[in-house]
Formats: sequence, structure tokens, C-alpha cells
Amino acid sequence: MVQHDIAFMSTLELRTLIKDKQISPVEATKLYLNRIEKLDSELNSYITVTADEAIRSAKLAEDAVVRGENLGPLHGIPISIKDLESTKGILSTSGSIIFKDRVPDADSIVVERVRQAGAVILGKTNTPEFGVLAHTENRLGDHCRNPWDTALTTGGSSGGAAAAVSSGLCSIATGSDGGGSIRIPASFCGVYGIKPTQGRVPRSYGSQRVVVANQFSQSGPISRTVRDSAILLQIIAGHDSRDPISLKDSPDNYLESADKTVDGLKIGWSPDFGFANVDAEVLDITEKSSQVFEDLGCLVENAYIRLDSPFDTFWPLFSANIYSAFGKLLVSYPDELTWYARVCLEEGAKVTGAGYAKALGEMDQIKVQFDDLFDRFDLLVSPTLAVSAFPVGEPPKMIAGEDAHWFWGYLPFTFPINLIGHPAASIPCGFDSKGLPIGLQIIGRKGDESAVIAASAALEMAKPWVDHRPKVS
Repeated sequence: MVQHDIAFMSTLELRTLIKDKQISPVEATKLYLNRIEKLDSELNSYITVTADEAIRSAKLAEDAVVRGENLGPLHGIPISIKDLESTKGILSTSGSIIFKDRVPDADSIVVERVRQAGAVILGKTNTPEFGVLAHTENRLGDHCRNPWDTALTTGGSSGGAAAAVSSGLCSIATGSDGGGSIRIPASFCGVYGIKPTQGRVPRSYGSQRVVVANQFSQSGPISRTVRDSAILLQIIAGHDSRDPISLKDSPDNYLESADKTVDGLKIGWSPDFGFANVDAEVLDITEKSSQVFEDLGCLVENAYIRLDSPFDTFWPLFSANIYSAFGKLLVSYPDELTWYARVCLEEGAKVTGAGYAKALGEMDQIKVQFDDLFDRFDLLVSPTLAVSAFPVGEPPKMIAGEDAHWFWGYLPFTFPINLIGHPAASIPCGFDSKGLPIGLQIIGRKGDESAVIAASAALEMAKPWVDHRPKVS
């Protein structure tokens, strides 16, 4: 079997080969480590590579296979962990030079569950400082670069995770999404990623972080296939009392959800959420992809969503929460912060109690707007982003002939979904004239990851993308 093919094999296929003793966990781990050593200097997708620990874990996994032990759902699978997750005994920087030497004494809940599932951790993937920017740059090294064109961005904040999956530098990856941070890099890098319902995947920070409100952020999977994301989501989802917003209802069987029919579903399409400027080529590709659902037996209609300045609601809450967690760094490490982290913290410091309360009220109004839409539709679809990938460090200043906001101009479709707490995925749906991948966003009712996964799997079958490989691969 050709090593290149193994590197791009689905996680579910690799799991079967490991279980059947056709590939050993050590062989698979060494394959990915060799690819990281060979290719990641072009991408900077990893902040930390844990080669020695990965080999030790892989040998233990191999011994378990040989002894015929019961195997976990990711047994021996090489995985990457976003560097916003705390990892016991492994460098955890949060993308910040301030924490360049931090080694936690505890795992996050997500990492606990990944380890319990038997996965082999290859390392920690690149992220902007504290995850507060939608493209991946920090002061720890070079920009994270897109495998389809290394002059371009991966997006963020799970940029390293998406780049590593896209280029075959891990089998599957964990990401997290507080304003689009799974869906943005998934779209730019041509892979699949799903942000679960708020509270579906519990989060904990141990002693590493101040406990603050979490209206927006959810950990989730990034993968090359929909079913791979389904199996990882199954592993990391489910209640944990350490997270006060953790949902107590049991998750569905997401792998079974991928086999459900979408025939008869009512799908609402929005080209702009009523306020966004979108590149014409992106709009054309995504609108045509939305119509594929009609061929699958769905009814697709314009949803006529009309949002009014949702960033004015999102930004006070987002920046104030970041300030509550990291504001002391403005005093203790002002010169070490990235420019964008400083902007976010300074803006958060200005938010008053009255301003925060006002934003919470506006968020409730946006939730009602979407609740009304989901009385009419089973799913909503939109472009994931307003553009394809742009040069590193240079977000577009103009989109469709109009001025673009420095923060949200290219991501008008993602952060509103964090405001409402619904599940949403980005699925590859085509390529623009420059050969860059484009994503379609699929949004479900609150708590209904299953419908998002079912629709994603149906579109994946109708418009397969897994055989497309980026230049750096």
C-alpha cells in the first residue's frame, strides 16, 4: 500500500486496517511524523510536534492490538490537537509568546476523551493568540500557510488543524469555534468541519484560565470526510459537570446520522444574511451547490434572512469575555501581545455592564429571528465565507466593490451562528477560478447536529471532494 494513500485514507478506513492488523499504529504514526518533518516547514501547521510521546503511545496501542484487547473508537489513530486545548505534559501556548513555555498538569475535557478513545497525539496545531483572529498568525513563528497556495492564509483560528488535515499531516484534528474558527479554515483549506450546538462539547480549563462566560465557543472536529467528523464528535460530545453549560441530553449516534435520508427536507438558502457583501464567484458556486439538494429530494427556497449589524452585538460580548480571561496581560505583558490581541483586550476593557446587557438582549432578538426561520425550514444553507483564501496577513479591504470590515468582512456568515448557538458545518462544494476551495455552510436547529451531518454526507456523496489534494501534500 502506497504511503501517500495511507496518509489521505479516511480515519474510519485506517481504524479498520489497524484493528485487522494490516497497518500498525507505529507504522501509521511514523508515516505522519515523517510527513510533518518533510512538509510542515512550508505550512507551519504545528506549533509543537510530540514525536517521542507519539511513538510511545503508538507502541502501547500496537501492543493492545496484538493482545486482542478491546479497542477504543480511535485506537492507534494519529490526531492533532489545537493549541488552545490544555494537554497534560505537552506544551500549550494558546498561540501566545507569553505562554511559550507553559506545560499544563491537566488535560482539557476534549483531550481527556481523545486519549480515552485510544488516539495517538502527534502534536499541537497553530492558532492565533487566544484564538481571537480569523486568520492564523502569532509571534511564535511564521504565518500558518494554506496547502493549496502557501502565499495564502489558512483562515483561523483552527488554521493549523485545517492545514494539517488538508495536507495529510494527521488523520483527523480537533478544532474550536467561537466565531467561525472551525468553519473558516475548513472552507479555505478544502476540508470538512462542524461546530456543534453550544454546550454539546464540554470545555474546561483547570487552573490555566479564569472562568468566564462562554456564549460562543465550542470544540469540534476537522476531517477529510463527514463520517470521520461524526466519529470524533461522538467521542468528545456529552455532558460533563465541570462545564456549567454542558448539555445533559445524550448525543445522537452521529455515524448513523450520516446514513439518514434527506429526502423531503425543507432547506432555506441565504446568499447574504441580508447584510453581507460576497464575491460573485463564491456566490455562484455556493448557490449552485445549494440547488444540489433539490436533486436529493429536498425543497430549497430563499430564506430571506435580514440581519441588522450583528457584529455590533457579537463584538462587545466576545471582546469583554476575552478581556475577563486575559485582561491582566495588558498590564503585565503589554509588549509581548500581538497587535490583534491588544485590540481585542482594549475593546473588551471599554465594555460597560450596560453595554454587555444590551448586547445580550440583542443576541436574544437574533435568536428569535432564526427560531422563526426554523419553524419554516429544517436546515439553512449559505456560503461559509464571502471570499476564497487571501494572502497571509492581508484580509480583503474590498469585497464585491464595497468596503470590507477588518475583522468580519470575509466571515459575515459564521459569527452570527455562534450568537444563536446552533450547529453548523462547512463542507467543500467546489473550486474558484484560481483553484482554491470554497465551502458551503449548513446550519441546523439547536441540538440537531444529526440533520447537519445527514445533509453534509448526502452532499459529499453527490459532490465528492476527497480525491482532491492540495499542492503541499
